Amino acid sequence: MEILKVASRSNPNSVAGAIAGALEQDRAVEVHAIGAGAVNQTVKAIAIARRLIERDGASPIKVVPGFIELQIDGATKTGMRFIVEK
Repeated sequence: MEILKVASRSNPNSVAGAIAGALEQDRAVEVHAIGAGAVNQTVKAIAIARRLIERDGASPIKVVPGFIELQIDGATKTGMRFIVEK
């Protein structure tokens, strides 16, 4: 399963394309976001990806949100993990 990392300054359209492309290769993709801005961009990207995928006649996607702890520069950060599945 591919892991995508989203920042607060990520372009939601670009992330949506990456999600759609990853779902073409695999049944699921994992998206990580740390911070409110990054979570906002992630949710927008998932909504755009859903529109792209369902426009092609594919079945609806499923999103499972959750928390994740990551080590960044020696510090533990809590972020959001979104598992997007076909």
